[in-house]
Amino acid sequence: MDFKDLVQKRRSIRKFTDEPVSEEQLRTILRAALMAPTGHSQRGWHFVVIDDKEKLTALSQCREAGSDFLREAAVAIAVCYDASATDVWVEDASIAAITMQYQITDLGLGSCWCQVRLRSNAAGVSASQTIRQLLGLPDHIEVECVLGIGHPAIERKLQDEDKLNWDCVTR
Repeated sequence: MDFKDLVQKRRSIRKFTDEPVSEEQLRTILRAALMAPTGHSQRGWHFVVIDDKEKLTALSQCREAGSDFLREAAVAIAVCYDASATDVWVEDASIAAITMQYQITDLGLGSCWCQVRLRSNAAGVSASQTIRQLLGLPDHIEVECVLGIGHPAIERKLQDEDKLNWDCVTR
């Protein structure tokens, strides 16, 4: 698939089948993340793979709303970063996450980004703190997002090129 087509095909998938993600697929996804560019080649990221159903259920409650889909995922990857390593950790973690999402789509799988940074659960505890506790991560590790991954239980239409807002582009 051409990258142009891959970009058009990548959509957020929040409904997954029960089929597992293979170890080979998972390794390919993580390989893509580890090759993502970073500011000054810092590579201070940390990726935590979660496939335990109890932990996926707990992750699905890390935010007040918008994280329920993690419960249905075959696997999730917490995209974390040593915030003391660089001042551009948010950007570096985000680039790694979207790089994984394109790889996931290329493999025929689905994914959805669950924003963690600057979000809280129903009790008002930061989602990042909740996830650090759940996964046993030290305080200097920040969680940017969690990607829910699995085999799509729904089919999404391609992004509609006719709806692109070219008015936001200046030349």
